[in-house]
Amino acid sequence: MAPLTIKVEHTWNGVPIPPDEHAWISFRATDRRFIVDVDAPFHNDPCPPAPPGVLWKLWEWEVVELFIAHTGDTYTEIELGPHGHFLVILLKGERNIVSWEHEIDYQVTLDAGRWHGHACLPSTLIPSPPWRVNAYAIHGTGTRRRYLAAEPVPGPVPDYHRLQYFRTV
Repeated sequence: MAPLTIKVEHTWNGVPIPPDEHAWISFRATDRRFIVDVDAPFHNDPCPPAPPGVLWKLWEWEVVELFIAHTGDTYTEIELGPHGHFLVILLKGERNIVSWEHEIDYQVTLDAGRWHGHACLPSTLIPSPPWRVNAYAIHGTGTRRRYLAAEPVPGPVPDYHRLQYFRTV
Protein backbone atom coordinates (compact mmCIF):
# COMPACT_ATOMS: atom_id res chain seq x y z
CA MET A 1 0.00 0.00 0.00
CA ALA A 2 1.31 3.47 -0.91
CA PRO A 3 1.52 5.92 2.00
CA LEU A 4 -1.46 8.18 2.65
CA THR A 5 -0.77 11.65 4.05
CA ILE A 6 -2.99 13.88 6.13
CA LYS A 7 -2.17 17.52 6.89
CA VAL A 8 -3.27 19.20 10.13
CA GLU A 9 -4.03 22.73 8.93
CA HIS A 10 -7.00 24.02 10.97
CA THR A 11 -7.94 24.65 14.55
CA TRP A 12 -10.23 21.93 15.89
CA ASN A 13 -13.28 23.95 14.76
CA GLY A 14 -12.05 24.80 11.25
CA VAL A 15 -10.11 28.09 11.41
CA PRO A 16 -7.02 27.90 9.11
CA ILE A 17 -3.68 27.99 10.94
CA PRO A 18 -0.37 29.48 9.73
CA PRO A 19 1.72 27.14 7.53
CA ASP A 20 4.54 27.00 10.11
CA GLU A 21 2.10 25.30 12.50
CA HIS A 22 1.03 22.57 10.01
CA ALA A 23 1.78 18.95 10.83
CA TRP A 24 1.89 16.04 8.38
CA ILE A 25 1.00 12.47 9.25
CA SER A 26 1.73 9.72 6.71
CA PHE A 27 0.70 6.12 7.20
CA ARG A 28 0.73 2.84 5.33
CA ALA A 29 -0.06 -0.79 5.94
CA THR A 30 1.98 -3.85 5.06
CA ASP A 31 1.01 -7.48 5.65
CA ARG A 32 2.12 -7.38 9.29
CA ARG A 33 2.86 -3.76 10.16
CA PHE A 34 1.20 -0.38 10.21
CA ILE A 35 3.70 2.46 9.85
CA VAL A 36 3.09 6.07 10.88
CA ASP A 37 5.43 8.99 10.17
CA VAL A 38 4.99 12.45 11.70
CA ASP A 39 6.55 15.74 10.59
CA ALA A 40 5.45 18.48 12.99
CA PRO A 41 6.64 21.76 14.47
CA PHE A 42 8.44 21.36 17.79
CA HIS A 43 6.87 23.82 20.24
CA ASN A 44 9.28 22.97 23.05
CA ASP A 45 6.47 22.31 25.52
CA PRO A 46 7.53 20.71 28.83
CA CYS A 47 8.52 17.07 28.59
CA PRO A 48 6.21 14.61 30.40
CA PRO A 49 7.65 13.53 33.78
CA ALA A 50 8.10 9.91 32.69
CA PRO A 51 10.66 8.01 30.63
CA PRO A 52 9.93 7.61 26.90
CA GLY A 53 7.49 4.81 26.11
CA VAL A 54 3.80 4.19 26.76
CA LEU A 55 2.26 7.17 28.59
CA TRP A 56 -1.37 7.32 29.69
CA LYS A 57 -2.90 10.78 29.14
CA LEU A 58 -0.25 11.73 26.57
CA TRP A 59 -2.94 14.03 25.11
CA GLU A 60 -2.21 16.39 28.03
CA TRP A 61 1.24 17.11 26.50
CA GLU A 62 2.57 18.18 23.11
CA VAL A 63 1.32 15.45 20.79
CA VAL A 64 0.16 14.46 17.30
CA GLU A 65 -2.70 11.98 17.05
CA LEU A 66 -4.00 9.75 14.27
CA PHE A 67 -7.44 8.19 14.61
CA ILE A 68 -8.33 5.29 12.31
CA ALA A 69 -11.86 3.91 12.22
CA HIS A 70 -13.51 1.10 10.33
CA THR A 71 -16.84 1.77 8.65
CA GLY A 72 -18.49 0.91 11.97
CA ASP A 73 -17.61 2.14 15.45
CA THR A 74 -14.31 0.28 15.97
CA TYR A 75 -11.30 2.62 15.95
CA THR A 76 -7.70 3.05 17.00
CA GLU A 77 -6.16 6.19 18.46
CA ILE A 78 -2.39 6.54 17.94
CA GLU A 79 -0.71 9.34 19.92
CA LEU A 80 2.93 10.24 19.29
CA GLY A 81 4.96 12.83 21.18
CA PRO A 82 8.22 14.65 20.41
CA HIS A 83 9.97 13.31 23.53
CA GLY A 84 9.60 9.60 22.68
CA HIS A 85 6.26 8.96 24.41
CA PHE A 86 3.39 7.16 22.69
CA LEU A 87 -0.07 5.81 23.39
CA VAL A 88 -2.12 3.40 21.29
CA ILE A 89 -5.76 2.96 22.33
CA LEU A 90 -8.23 0.49 20.81
CA LEU A 91 -11.87 1.52 21.11
CA LYS A 92 -15.26 0.03 20.27
CA GLY A 93 -17.89 2.73 20.38
CA GLU A 94 -17.20 6.38 21.11
CA ARG A 95 -14.68 6.60 23.99
CA ASN A 96 -15.25 2.96 24.98
CA ILE A 97 -11.67 1.75 25.57
CA VAL A 98 -10.99 -1.91 24.85
CA SER A 99 -7.21 -1.80 25.51
CA TRP A 100 -4.35 0.71 25.72
CA GLU A 101 -1.03 -0.59 27.07
CA HIS A 102 0.40 -1.50 23.67
CA GLU A 103 4.15 -1.42 23.09
CA ILE A 104 5.27 -0.21 19.67
CA ASP A 105 8.55 0.55 17.95
CA TYR A 106 8.86 4.35 18.04
CA GLN A 107 11.75 6.69 17.27
CA VAL A 108 11.87 10.49 17.31
CA THR A 109 14.33 13.04 15.97
CA LEU A 110 14.39 16.80 16.46
CA ASP A 111 15.68 18.95 13.62
CA ALA A 112 15.55 22.71 13.04
CA GLY A 113 12.43 23.45 15.06
CA ARG A 114 10.54 20.36 13.86
CA TRP A 115 10.19 16.83 15.14
CA HIS A 116 9.91 13.64 13.16
CA GLY A 117 8.36 10.51 14.59
CA HIS A 118 8.43 7.04 13.09
CA ALA A 119 6.14 4.40 14.61
CA CYS A 120 5.76 0.78 13.62
CA LEU A 121 2.75 -1.08 15.03
CA PRO A 122 1.48 -4.61 14.55
CA SER A 123 -1.29 -4.50 11.94
CA THR A 124 -3.52 -6.33 14.44
CA LEU A 125 -3.92 -3.01 16.32
CA ILE A 126 -5.56 -1.31 13.31
CA PRO A 127 -9.15 -1.86 12.15
CA SER A 128 -9.55 -3.49 8.77
CA PRO A 129 -10.15 -1.27 5.72
CA PRO A 130 -12.01 0.58 4.44
CA TRP A 131 -10.85 3.31 6.78
CA ARG A 132 -12.10 6.66 7.96
CA VAL A 133 -9.41 8.85 9.54
CA ASN A 134 -8.69 12.14 11.22
CA ALA A 135 -5.49 13.61 12.61
CA TYR A 136 -4.84 16.16 15.31
CA ALA A 137 -2.04 18.13 16.95
CA ILE A 138 -2.09 19.61 20.43
CA HIS A 139 0.48 21.94 21.93
CA GLY A 140 0.91 24.82 24.34
CA THR A 141 0.08 25.18 28.01
CA GLY A 142 -2.61 26.97 30.00
CA THR A 143 -4.56 29.57 28.04
CA ARG A 144 -2.10 29.15 25.12
CA ARG A 145 -3.15 25.52 24.57
CA ARG A 146 -3.90 24.86 20.87
CA TYR A 147 -6.14 22.08 19.54
CA LEU A 148 -5.64 21.52 15.81
CA ALA A 149 -7.25 19.15 13.29
CA ALA A 150 -6.98 17.85 9.74
CA GLU A 151 -10.77 17.58 9.47
CA PRO A 152 -12.58 20.11 11.68
CA VAL A 153 -14.81 18.78 14.45
CA PRO A 154 -17.36 21.56 15.03
CA GLY A 155 -18.89 22.06 18.42
CA PRO A 156 -18.46 24.06 21.60
CA VAL A 157 -15.23 22.25 22.68
CA PRO A 158 -12.56 20.11 20.97
CA ASP A 159 -13.86 16.54 20.76
CA TYR A 160 -11.67 14.27 18.65
CA HIS A 161 -13.86 11.19 19.13
CA ARG A 162 -16.64 12.42 16.85
CA LEU A 163 -16.37 9.73 14.19
CA GLN A 164 -18.87 11.40 11.85
CA TYR A 165 -16.16 13.97 10.96
CA PHE A 166 -13.55 11.43 9.91
CA ARG A 167 -12.50 11.38 6.24
CA THR A 168 -12.82 8.20 4.16
CA VAL A 169 -9.53 7.05 2.61
